[in-house]
Amino acid sequence: MHYTGTIWRPPYEASSLLLEVTAGCTHHRCKFCTLYNDLPFPFRMSPPADIESDLREAQLLSTDPIAMLTARMQGLPRPEAVRRVFLVGANPFVLKYGRLMDIARLIREYLPSVRTIGCFSRITDIALKSEEELANLRQAGYDGLTIGIETGDGEALEFMNKGYTPADIAAQCRRLDRAGIGYSFFYLAGISGAGRGEAGAEATAAICNRLHPVRLGVNMLTVYPDSVLYQEIKRGNWQEAGELEKYREIRTLLARLEIPVEFAALGASNAVQLQGNLPEDREALTAALDAVIEAGREDELREYRTRLRHL
Repeated sequence: MHYTGTIWRPPYEASSLLLEVTAGCTHHRCKFCTLYNDLPFPFRMSPPADIESDLREAQLLSTDPIAMLTARMQGLPRPEAVRRVFLVGANPFVLKYGRLMDIARLIREYLPSVRTIGCFSRITDIALKSEEELANLRQAGYDGLTIGIETGDGEALEFMNKGYTPADIAAQCRRLDRAGIGYSFFYLAGISGAGRGEAGAEATAAICNRLHPVRLGVNMLTVYPDSVLYQEIKRGNWQEAGELEKYREIRTLLARLEIPVEFAALGASNAVQLQGNLPEDREALTAALDAVIEAGREDELREYRTRLRHL
């Protein structure tokens, strides 16, 4: 399989086939992000020949006698047919409609067992597609996009140079709703800065309550020295929130959400991991957050953050 640099995927895509169709990010200007700094280029599309080669290799996963024998010798279950493909790259949904359809066609050709295709997407990537194109992409299997909206706080989005506004989030995700394309959000606790986290959480909940995300994944902002944000902090232009403040922010987000949604904090940036469904698990999730807040172990939580070498 062709993979370039560190491969990032959501926790819930662990069982998906990871197929590289892009590398890097077309935006690559978010002040906090260092995920693709190890690449020698900002963004690259995979050659079609590489994609087809990887699909031929993946085709053998559930039929190759050697693969089955190896699994048996290692005490692993017999490899099953691939049901879902997750396209690798920061935002593969930016690809033109025709290229996305060609990729779907190749996946169907080599892996007819596949039911859905997911990937990361920026809000601006959705805007590049017409209503008809979004509907056709859904028919071709694209479903379950993961979108790092980060926050509904317009001031934070502008400062961090995300390249879109809260109004853009609402407008483009309503288009996904109409096309029947499911999506999950990533929320970044701490992105609004010290003293503003709970207001940012309220703004985010207000947007989410107008939409239909399947899942809201919470991550915690971790500032690395090679980020632009680190330089902003050194210049005194931005102040990082404390660890307990971030947990109070997450608690506010949880309290303000009115939609049925999976609520999860499972990434490495979360010292305390949480998962449940709203509204039925709200009380248990709130109790878990309250326990962290009331324990008041700011130093211990901060040590976890400083020891986190990468997300």
